[in-house]
Amino acid sequence: MPDATYIDPAVPPSGDGCVECLRDGGWWVHLRRCTACGHIGCCESSPSQHASIHAHEAGHPIIQTFEPGESWFWDYSTNAYLDGADLDGVELAPPHHHPDTQPVPGPADALPPNWRDLVH
Repeated sequence: MPDATYIDPAVPPSGDGCVECLRDGGWWVHLRRCTACGHIGCCESSPSQHASIHAHEAGHPIIQTFEPGESWFWDYSTNAYLDGADLDGVELAPPHHHPDTQPVPGPADALPPNWRDLVH
Protein backbone atom coordinates (compact mmCIF):
# COMPACT_ATOMS: atom_id res chain seq x y z
CA MET A 1 0.00 0.00 0.00
CA PRO A 2 1.24 3.52 -0.77
CA ASP A 3 2.22 5.77 2.13
CA ALA A 4 -0.95 6.86 3.96
CA THR A 5 0.29 10.46 4.07
CA TYR A 6 -0.59 10.61 0.37
CA ILE A 7 -4.23 9.70 0.97
CA ASP A 8 -6.79 11.58 3.04
CA PRO A 9 -10.20 9.93 2.53
CA ALA A 10 -11.97 12.75 4.41
CA VAL A 11 -10.92 15.68 2.22
CA PRO A 12 -13.49 16.65 -0.45
CA PRO A 13 -12.55 17.59 -4.01
CA SER A 14 -11.59 21.23 -4.60
CA GLY A 15 -14.46 21.74 -7.07
CA ASP A 16 -16.02 20.52 -10.30
CA GLY A 17 -13.19 21.44 -12.65
CA CYS A 18 -9.47 21.97 -12.94
CA VAL A 19 -8.53 24.65 -10.43
CA GLU A 20 -5.91 26.29 -12.63
CA CYS A 21 -7.85 26.04 -15.92
CA LEU A 22 -10.90 27.66 -14.34
CA ARG A 23 -8.74 30.39 -12.83
CA ASP A 24 -6.84 31.07 -16.07
CA GLY A 25 -9.59 30.51 -18.66
CA GLY A 26 -8.15 27.20 -19.87
CA TRP A 27 -9.81 23.90 -20.71
CA TRP A 28 -9.29 20.21 -20.04
CA VAL A 29 -9.91 16.80 -21.56
CA HIS A 30 -10.39 14.78 -18.34
CA LEU A 31 -10.11 15.54 -14.64
CA ARG A 32 -7.99 13.99 -11.90
CA ARG A 33 -8.30 14.30 -8.10
CA CYS A 34 -5.37 14.45 -5.68
CA THR A 35 -5.90 11.88 -2.94
CA ALA A 36 -3.93 13.93 -0.41
CA CYS A 37 -5.59 17.36 -0.66
CA GLY A 38 -8.53 17.05 -3.10
CA HIS A 39 -6.99 19.30 -5.78
CA ILE A 40 -8.77 18.82 -9.09
CA GLY A 41 -6.43 19.10 -12.06
CA CYS A 42 -6.51 18.28 -15.74
CA CYS A 43 -5.09 15.06 -17.20
CA GLU A 44 -1.99 14.37 -19.28
CA SER A 45 -4.02 14.65 -22.51
CA SER A 46 -5.02 18.20 -21.59
CA PRO A 47 -2.91 21.11 -22.85
CA SER A 48 -1.79 22.23 -19.37
CA GLN A 49 -1.52 18.89 -17.52
CA HIS A 50 -2.21 20.51 -14.14
CA ALA A 51 -2.76 17.23 -12.24
CA SER A 52 0.80 16.03 -12.78
CA ILE A 53 2.22 19.50 -12.13
CA HIS A 54 0.38 19.56 -8.81
CA ALA A 55 1.59 16.05 -7.95
CA HIS A 56 5.22 16.99 -8.51
CA GLU A 57 5.12 20.46 -6.95
CA ALA A 58 3.06 19.47 -3.89
CA GLY A 59 4.68 16.08 -3.41
CA HIS A 60 1.28 14.38 -3.68
CA PRO A 61 1.93 11.51 -6.11
CA ILE A 62 -1.42 9.68 -6.05
CA ILE A 63 -4.49 10.78 -7.99
CA GLN A 64 -7.86 9.27 -8.73
CA THR A 65 -9.87 9.79 -11.86
CA PHE A 66 -12.64 12.38 -11.42
CA GLU A 67 -14.67 11.09 -14.37
CA PRO A 68 -18.13 9.49 -14.11
CA GLY A 69 -18.06 5.70 -14.30
CA GLU A 70 -14.34 5.44 -13.49
CA SER A 71 -12.64 4.63 -10.18
CA TRP A 72 -8.96 3.94 -10.92
CA PHE A 73 -5.97 5.53 -9.20
CA TRP A 74 -2.53 6.48 -10.57
CA ASP A 75 0.75 6.83 -8.72
CA TYR A 76 3.06 9.36 -10.39
CA SER A 77 6.00 8.17 -8.27
CA THR A 78 5.85 4.67 -9.79
CA ASN A 79 4.01 5.49 -13.03
CA ALA A 80 1.55 2.72 -12.28
CA TYR A 81 -2.18 2.22 -11.93
CA LEU A 82 -3.52 1.34 -8.51
CA ASP A 83 -6.85 -0.22 -7.68
CA GLY A 84 -8.92 -0.54 -4.55
CA ALA A 85 -6.96 -3.62 -3.47
CA ASP A 86 -3.71 -1.65 -3.69
CA LEU A 87 -5.24 0.96 -1.40
CA ASP A 88 -6.96 -1.36 1.09
CA GLY A 89 -10.33 -0.39 -0.37
CA VAL A 90 -9.99 3.31 0.45
CA GLU A 91 -12.89 5.46 -0.73
CA LEU A 92 -12.49 9.20 -0.99
CA ALA A 93 -15.11 11.69 0.23
CA PRO A 94 -17.87 12.47 -2.27
CA PRO A 95 -18.43 13.59 -4.88
CA HIS A 96 -16.44 10.99 -6.81
CA HIS A 97 -16.71 12.66 -10.21
CA HIS A 98 -17.62 15.93 -11.85
CA PRO A 99 -21.34 16.52 -12.56
CA ASP A 100 -22.77 14.23 -15.23
CA THR A 101 -24.03 17.34 -17.05
CA GLN A 102 -20.52 18.77 -17.38
CA PRO A 103 -19.16 18.23 -20.91
CA VAL A 104 -15.98 16.34 -21.69
CA PRO A 105 -13.80 18.06 -22.67
CA GLY A 106 -14.73 21.18 -20.82
CA PRO A 107 -15.69 23.70 -19.91
CA ALA A 108 -17.65 24.08 -23.13
CA ASP A 109 -17.30 27.87 -23.28
CA ALA A 110 -13.48 27.64 -23.08
CA LEU A 111 -12.89 25.08 -25.85
CA PRO A 112 -11.13 26.46 -28.92
CA PRO A 113 -12.56 25.34 -32.28
CA ASN A 114 -9.43 23.26 -32.96
CA TRP A 115 -9.31 21.61 -29.52
CA ARG A 116 -8.84 18.13 -31.04
CA ASP A 117 -5.56 19.28 -32.58
CA LEU A 118 -4.33 20.44 -29.15
CA VAL A 119 -4.86 17.19 -27.21
CA HIS A 120 -1.66 15.41 -26.14
